[in-house]
Amino acid sequence: METKELMEKATRFHGHICPGLAIGVLAAKYVLEHGFKYSPNEEVVAVVENDNCSIDAFQALLGTTYGKGNLIHQDYGKLNYYFYNRETEKAIKLSLKSKAFGKKKLSKHERIKHLLDSKPENIFSIYEIEFNPPGLAEIEESIPCDICGEPTMNSRLMFYKNSSMCIPCYKAQRK
Repeated sequence: METKELMEKATRFHGHICPGLAIGVLAAKYVLEHGFKYSPNEEVVAVVENDNCSIDAFQALLGTTYGKGNLIHQDYGKLNYYFYNRETEKAIKLSLKSKAFGKKKLSKHERIKHLLDSKPENIFSIYEIEFNPPGLAEIEESIPCDICGEPTMNSRLMFYKNSSMCIPCYKAQRK
């Protein structure tokens, strides 16, 4: 699929055009051209180190989503993306190059155009990495919090003063 078509599809999902989305489209394009396909289940896993607009491109174009458990967010504030293909056991890392835009100060429109006209290899440092994906998503029992009564995933319950509680109630009790 051409970059323009991928950008159109990602924009329909994301809601607007921006440089962050263009970064995600370019990364997804590379992934799709190198042995990965859209993931209706958990065949492909994306581990991302930021929460910017680029991530919506992965959801729209690769099928990696928080709800399915094949989109993992690590809040490091870096433009690093790890992709794991469980069917082929291939894994790659894309990291935005610090000089991806050269030394020029570009407008928003110029940044988008620059990205969409570029080859992924010119924008990202790309590495084959060890195939070591996160585990499959687990469905866990939800248990009511002893304080607020809201169902909470069992693995997220905190135990304090002989009570099982959700994280917000735990934090409130500890003040």
